[in-house]
This record gives sequence, structure tokens and C-alpha cells, in this order.
Amino acid sequence: MKKLLSMILVAMMALMLCAPAMAETDMEYVKAKGTLVVGITDFAPMDYKDANGEWIGFDADMAKAFAESLGVKYEFVEIDWDNKILELDAKTIDCVWNGMTLTDAVKAAMETSNPYANNAQTVILPVAKAADYADVAAMAKLVFAVEAGSAGEAEIDKLGYEKTAVATQADALMEVAAGTCDAAVIDSLMAAAMVGEGTGYEALTYTFGLNSEEYGVGFRKGSDLAAALNDFMVKAWADGTMQQIAETYKVQAAIIPQVAAE
Repeated sequence: MKKLLSMILVAMMALMLCAPAMAETDMEYVKAKGTLVVGITDFAPMDYKDANGEWIGFDADMAKAFAESLGVKYEFVEIDWDNKILELDAKTIDCVWNGMTLTDAVKAAMETSNPYANNAQTVILPVAKAADYADVAAMAKLVFAVEAGSAGEAEIDKLGYEKTAVATQADALMEVAAGTCDAAVIDSLMAAAMVGEGTGYEALTYTFGLNSEEYGVGFRKGSDLAAALNDFMVKAWADGTMQQIAETYKVQAAIIPQVAAE
């Protein structure tokens, strides 16, 4: 009898070891560790630091509000934009929330939210030279500074123009201001906040839009946090939170109304 019981116990233990463990959802994972880790770059007016070194911006403030709705803390981590998918899959971050264009490649590699803002890739030139370039074709011999892995880089690649890939869109602006690149391609929302009269780049101007696109937030493939964020944005739009944050950073014209799916 004891031998039979021992055999049954051994068999049960073997079954337990062989049975697949219940998969933990992303929501459970984030709530268990108590922090939503948000992958960003320095990208005004979406994510940037204030005078006290705290991350602010439309995306940053929305991420804070979303984390609060989940009952967890938030943490912002600056990432190499070209490695955003690797960072997600390695769980060094839980989402990419940084004015990310919803390209086919992004949607194939991540679980993405509904689009929440309209944007375009815009050419930046020195004010003194802008009149020399009447259209995109006239810029064929220029060298463009672009953020590595960005939608701007993709647009320049489509055109087949020469480029210098840099770490951030802010670095792309610096390249043009320093004269080490002829032009840059950055997001129109950033251009409106960073370039022209009253900004730190008064000698630069934005000219042509190369495309039209939409921003979304990316999570690990299959993550249930994407649907949770969609629900949160519907509520944030309904109670005016989203519009208030957009007005704070002067991006209200670009924000897409969030309504529940019928």
C-alpha cells in the first residue's frame, strides 16, 4: 500500500512539474511589482524635463494618470529609440509612450493602443537657407539628421537621401544648428514647440511635411494593458482630463477624440 501511495505521489509531482504554469498577464505583472515603467526619449512637448528635473509633457502626464488609474507608481526610463522593441521584450520597460508613430512595423512588433494624436514628419532648415528649397525634390543633395529608428529616418530612406542617424530628435536639431548637417526631419509637434521665434532654435524653421501619421502607445505583444489604456483614454476624454493636459502643452489641435467602440 505504501509503495502504491508513493507511486501515486511521484506521478502527481511529475504531472505538476510537466503542466504549464498559468501565464501571468501584463496587468498582473505590473500590479505585482507596483510600478509601470515607461520608455521615453527627450521629446518636447510629449516627454521632457522641467526645471526640477521631473519628466513632464503630454505623454508623461497621461502616463502618470494611467499608472494612477492602475493603482501603481510610474517610472520613466530614457531608451535608445532604435532598441525600443528589445527593451519591451526584455521587460526593462513596460510600454513605449513617446509620440510613437503607429507604423506597420510597430503594430506588428507590439500591442498598440488606439491612436491618440495626429502628426507629420517635417523638414527643418536654417531660416537663412529655407528660401533656396522650394520643394522636397530640391533637397536631394542635402544631408539630413534623423533620429535612429524613427519615422523621420524612414521617410528619408524612402526618398533615398543622405542621412546622419543620431540618438534623439533633439540631437537632430543640434546637428542643423551647428551646421554639421544641412537639414533635419522631426515630428511636427516637436517642431512647433522647439523651432522658430521665441524658442531655443530661432535660426531654424520648419518647411515641408513629408507624410501624415498617428501616435499610439506600445506594449508587449499580447499585453492586456493596451486595452486597459484604450478604456482609460475614453474615460479621460469624457471627463476632460485629456483635453486639459493637451491644452497645458498646447497640443490640443493634434489630439484625436477618444470614444468607446460601438
